[in-house]
Amino acid sequence: MTGINNRQTLWNDLTSNQIQWDMVIVGGGITGAGILREAARLGLKALLIEQKDYAWGTSSRSSKMVHGGLRYIAQGEIKLTKHSVEERERLIREVPGLVERIGYLFTIRKGQFPGKIAFNTLLKVYDGLAGIKTQNYFDKKILVQKVPGLNEKGLKGASYYTDAATDDARLTLRVLQEAIIEGGTSGNYMQGETILKNESGQVSGIRIKDMETGNSADVNAKVVINATGAWVDKLRSQMVNEHKIRPLRGSHIIIPHHMAPVNDSLTLFHPKDKRPVFVFPWEGVTVIGTTDLDHSKDLMEEPCISKEELDYLLDITDFEFPDAKITKNDIISTYAGVRPVISSDTSKDPSKEKREHAVWSDQGLISVSGGKLTTFRLIALDVIKAAKVELGIVDSTPPSDVVISPSTISENDISASDTVWARRLIGRYGNHAKTMFDNVEEEEKGKIDNTQFCLAELRWAARHESVIHLDDLMLRRSRLGSLLPNGGESLMPRLEPICKQELNWDDDTWQAEKSRYLALWKSSYSLPTS
Repeated sequence: MTGINNRQTLWNDLTSNQIQWDMVIVGGGITGAGILREAARLGLKALLIEQKDYAWGTSSRSSKMVHGGLRYIAQGEIKLTKHSVEERERLIREVPGLVERIGYLFTIRKGQFPGKIAFNTLLKVYDGLAGIKTQNYFDKKILVQKVPGLNEKGLKGASYYTDAATDDARLTLRVLQEAIIEGGTSGNYMQGETILKNESGQVSGIRIKDMETGNSADVNAKVVINATGAWVDKLRSQMVNEHKIRPLRGSHIIIPHHMAPVNDSLTLFHPKDKRPVFVFPWEGVTVIGTTDLDHSKDLMEEPCISKEELDYLLDITDFEFPDAKITKNDIISTYAGVRPVISSDTSKDPSKEKREHAVWSDQGLISVSGGKLTTFRLIALDVIKAAKVELGIVDSTPPSDVVISPSTISENDISASDTVWARRLIGRYGNHAKTMFDNVEEEEKGKIDNTQFCLAELRWAARHESVIHLDDLMLRRSRLGSLLPNGGESLMPRLEPICKQELNWDDDTWQAEKSRYLALWKSSYSLPTS
């Protein structure tokens, strides 16, 4: 199959056929996509549904890092760290161009803890667990050459190591597409509304609501997987009165790269509370974040940065890059995400909460939350293991541990402008990258402004990747809404014919979608209004 299941065709099947599913997965983030991938390769008849768009929640709003978790070593969790770095290395091997190794600079100033000796020792262990050797140390002179404009006050140097970075939404889509190739099924803008139970109270399926029409359909399943992240408690409350999730908001600002010209990810300590904040290169811009605050707003509403968070992030940029004089007027865009952290003590400092995942089994409803992007495969395996009894399987060991199958095309097979860009396209689309470029006019193959995106990608996504709204296209299938001024408003005239041709939008639909998207961008991806 090319791309993602056709949403309307799927809905027709759900309402007209009494399909007996082995598993229905609620939640279309990286965790849900990973579970669908593992279920499909076991030969299970599995369906994934997402109440909004794929990766709409946490999985498109992270700090874009595929990392092993250095702090787990400090906590004595050596095994957990080893598993994490092994998964990181796997993804670097499997999807070059999408998951790429990146340098990290842990800046060290006078009086700071941990210092050079302690941190370098930690890094040697970290590299050793991954079977690589990247740890290094740069003194002040070399560091300020690598990071022009960095505040030199009290600066001693920086410890260096590597982790990886990605486009989190695109990684989610790539894993989802692998699952569909293996026989999985998925639909976005479909909400898991009500858990269905038999006479003994055992889960027998779920009622699904079409969020675009309001229609509902009852779907039978041996087991329902609740992989809804920060929303886990809501669905689980239909089975048990227990609250486990502490939603924490993390916000970021995006500025032009030349204002904080980093080629490695900087770990800096905020001058006010000494929390670590990252300044890192991504998609040709510089991203600064994150914050860590309790999120008390409605989870169904688009999260957004607050004025206090904006000031907090500008404070550290002002301290670390004083000569750049970065102000809110220099910000291209912002984004905020809600992390699902498992906690029973809301009085605890949010930054000190652990990020491990947990799985709960409640009479056929298997719920999972917590964890991090890097270990989505391991989380998926734990979930399927927990569902073995309901699924009637003895062995949940997958036949292979390859998450994303290797592409059979090379950079030379794509008519891209350079091999680095071709590698990026293969990382995002696999073998479809060649088909995508072979079937568009030359003018759609050119990079849009200073980004690494082109119109051919937008056309492909509109045709094959279940785009329902314009923000799906601008904020998740591509990142143009976060990279271009004013959310990419200037791109609209070039995008209009593509949407009309591929999505069958008429003039009224286009105008409504454009207005909806630009209003959403202004309220949730721009500067805070209050």
